[in-house]
Amino acid sequence: MNAIEFKQLTLRYGDRAIIQDFTANIAPGEFVGIFGPNGAGKSTLLRAILGLLSPSTGHIIVLDKHVRRGNPAIGYMPQFRQMTTTNHLTGRTYMTATLQGFRWGLPFVNPLQREQINEVIHLVGIEPFVDRPYAQLSGGERQRIALAEALLCQPNILLLDEPLSGLDPGQQEKIVHLIKTIQTKLNITVLFTAHEMNPLLTAMDKIIYLAHGKAAIGNVNDIITSEKLSWLYDAPIEVVHIDNHLFVIHKKLGTNVHDHNHPNC
Repeated sequence: MNAIEFKQLTLRYGDRAIIQDFTANIAPGEFVGIFGPNGAGKSTLLRAILGLLSPSTGHIIVLDKHVRRGNPAIGYMPQFRQMTTTNHLTGRTYMTATLQGFRWGLPFVNPLQREQINEVIHLVGIEPFVDRPYAQLSGGERQRIALAEALLCQPNILLLDEPLSGLDPGQQEKIVHLIKTIQTKLNITVLFTAHEMNPLLTAMDKIIYLAHGKAAIGNVNDIITSEKLSWLYDAPIEVVHIDNHLFVIHKKLGTNVHDHNHPNC
């Protein structure tokens, strides 16, 4: 049984095809990075797996069943959550509210649920700050809280949408190492969207690369090639290897295709 199957999948926004005729399988326990330029459909693909967006054509199968909303087998970590400085709720409060299925009011838990929360707190290693006001936490600490929330229901599949956004390189390295450790310990499937693949190179089993309505899946050496990316972008792309880092360059523009404002990121 595959963790996720895409069968001739096409996703659209209006008349625009985000992903066209994509067929692929993701095995249980794989760590899959999802990459592509802004607007390529990385978050859209996660929303479709969550059952929040219906395919225009084709199907998505999750653990041998068609996708549906609220599937407890899927844990989801959305993009970075901003809070005002006046917010005094703690990370533990947010976790409790997530487990109970509501966000406001006074969440209460029974002893079994309290034990479940404590186990995840220990797994993610957030004991030192989980009871501090959320607004006082650093970006890396907030990302760890969000990761803990996504793990509360003991999912088989973990969807992480841009968990490295806003973090410095040191924090990114720590978050990737933590997620890989948890993935290996729990033997869960991870889909991880990101703009930059270098922090994930040692963690990933496969990548999905999206561009211009096209999608390709495989290992890094199969997908991140000048030939494959030129096909995806319909443009001349060059892949450069420097000191165990990959740089994907648009030959005509001389810029990194992920971020035209930061050619060497």
